[in-house]
Amino acid sequence: VQPNNYSAFYDDERQNWSIMFESEKAAMDFSKQVCIAKCNSSPVLDSVLYQDLLLGEGQGVEAGDSLEIAYTGWLLQNNGLGQVFDSNVNKDKLLRLKLGSGKVIKGWEEGMMGMKKGGRRYLIIPPAWAYGAQGVAGRVPPDSTLVFEVEVRRVKLVKECSGSDGHSVSSRDSPAPSPVPNSDGFSAD
Repeated sequence: VQPNNYSAFYDDERQNWSIMFESEKAAMDFSKQVCIAKCNSSPVLDSVLYQDLLLGEGQGVEAGDSLEIAYTGWLLQNNGLGQVFDSNVNKDKLLRLKLGSGKVIKGWEEGMMGMKKGGRRYLIIPPAWAYGAQGVAGRVPPDSTLVFEVEVRRVKLVKECSGSDGHSVSSRDSPAPSPVPNSDGFSAD
């Protein structure tokens, strides 16, 4: 067993199961398919469904924390992934956002809570938590369910401030010391 190459779950009779995969990528692909299957087996999708692909390290993010995100968004079509409608993965610029500020769709605000730096998560967002009946002209049809793969590349905790020695200090419990902040205030990769 290597890090991130297995999946553990339990069935409807509460029996535990583990599956080992050839690679981390195969384990992630399996997790994505499980998430889509959960969506397709729900009679009504009325909240954000998410599946962690990689947990990341450090503290889970909360409202008020600033993040830099790499993401790709697809339309959910014919019970599976449709076309990509937005992505910044092959671009130089990461998306910067402050959780809880209302600057992104409600599904992102909910679906990203608790993620950690370096974490990757798969989100399936129903229309009411995305762009609703309006959609986005030329990109997202009205009443579309969206699928996102998001990765938290950098985190700046809301309660983090700089100590007299220049090292960041956090008032939340942290299992490991925070790295020295960059000039932009985000933790170094």
